[in-house]
Amino acid sequence: MRHHFSHQNNERAMKTETVRTTLTIPRELLEATDKAVMEGKAKNRNDFVAQALRRELAIQKRSEIDAALAEMANDPDYQAEVLKLEVEFATAQWEALQLGESPR
Repeated sequence: MRHHFSHQNNERAMKTETVRTTLTIPRELLEATDKAVMEGKAKNRNDFVAQALRRELAIQKRSEIDAALAEMANDPDYQAEVLKLEVEFATAQWEALQLGESPR
């Protein structure tokens, strides 16, 4: 596999390192990509693929976070820590509420 490294400005005016690679994809995906580019949904094929990869990676990251949160919700040690924090902050919250309601 041959890689070509270059620097290209993205929309945020930040330098992003790019790598040239080759993908093998089903013909219908390429045709749909070209149609999206022609409709102005991306500047070119590379931009479209990069957008799609970013979206998919964000979805996967979100799924990992959701799984971790679900695990914490079922963790008795974590739940005990949350209750402890709620008790510790209850007084401060009450005091802040009273200060907010008092005349100045």
